[in-house]
Amino acid sequence: MSTCSWNCQGVGQPWKIQFLSDVIRQTRTNFVFLCETLCRKEKMDWLCSKLGYDGVFVVDVQGRSGGLALMWRDVDQVSLKSYSQNHIDIEVSMSGIAPWRLTGFYGEPVRNQRRRTWDLLRTLARDSNLPWCVIEDMNNITSQADTRGGANYPTWLVDGFNEIIAEVGLVDMDMVGYQYTWERGRGTENWIEMRLDRVLTSDSWLDVFPLAKLYSLEGSPSDHAAIFLEPKRRSTENRRRRFRFENAWLTEPLCYQIVKDNWEGSRDLYIMQKIKQCGERLDLWGKDVTGSFSTRIKKCKVELKQLRNKRDTQSLQRYNEVKK
Repeated sequence: MSTCSWNCQGVGQPWKIQFLSDVIRQTRTNFVFLCETLCRKEKMDWLCSKLGYDGVFVVDVQGRSGGLALMWRDVDQVSLKSYSQNHIDIEVSMSGIAPWRLTGFYGEPVRNQRRRTWDLLRTLARDSNLPWCVIEDMNNITSQADTRGGANYPTWLVDGFNEIIAEVGLVDMDMVGYQYTWERGRGTENWIEMRLDRVLTSDSWLDVFPLAKLYSLEGSPSDHAAIFLEPKRRSTENRRRRFRFENAWLTEPLCYQIVKDNWEGSRDLYIMQKIKQCGERLDLWGKDVTGSFSTRIKKCKVELKQLRNKRDTQSLQRYNEVKK
C-alpha cells in the first residue's frame, strides 16, 4: 500500500497537476497526501476524480495558506479517525494484513509555534496502539546534517524534535536518493537545503512491512521534493505493454494525417478493430518521432542527481536546463 507525500505549495497550477499525475502514473501509489494545497474542497474533489482516486478527505485552506488533502484508491479500506489544520489520520484495513494507521502530517512552519506540532504528535500517539506510519512535512530536522547552507538550525528545535520522536515510539526512516527535500535560493549566496520531509514509523509497522523503502522524487515544481513510501517490493512479473497515446504527438501534423488515413481506409472494420489498427500505426510512427520518453526522462534525472551537489555557475545553469 504505497504512499506519496508532497508539499505542493499550491496544487492548482496546470504544471503542478501534471507533475502529480506523472508521479502517480509512474509509482501507482495507493495513497496521496498533499499539504499547502491552497485549495478548497471543490477543487480537491475535482482533482481526486481526475487522478483516478475513489476517496478523498480535505481540510480547507485558511485564507491564503494551508490546506491538506489525503486521497486513496479503495474507499472500503479506509476509515477517518481525526483531522486538524495540521493532520489527517486514517485507519487502513487490507485483506490478509492486520489494520494499521496512516497519518498525513504538516508541522507548524513558524518556529516559535513548533511545540504545537509536538503536542499534536503526542496526542495522536495516545489515540491508538495500531501499527503507525506518519508521512509528513514536519518543518523540522533531526540533526545539523539534515541542513546545508545558512546558519546552524536552532539546537532547541533539533533536540525537541528528537525527544518527541523517542517519546511517541517512532523511528525516522532512511531515505533512498537525494537527502535534502527542500531548498531556497538556488544559485545564490543564500542557497539553503534541508531534509524537512520524512516518514516516521512505529516498530510494529515495520514488523508488518519489513521491506519498506522511502524514496525522494526528483523534478518537483515546488520548493519541496515529493517523497514516496513503498511498503512492499513490487512484483517482478512481466506485464504486457499497452499502447499509450503521447500528448506530444498532437504537435505533429502527420499525427492527424495518420488518424485520418486510417479511419477513412478501414470503413469495413468494426469500431474496436479500427481503434486497434490506428493505435498500432501511431505506435510505430511515434517511436521514430518522439523516441522513448521514459528513457530520456531517466537520463535527465540521472544528470540532475549528478549536478545537485555542484555549485559552480556552469553546473547551476546546466541544472536549470535539464530540469526544464
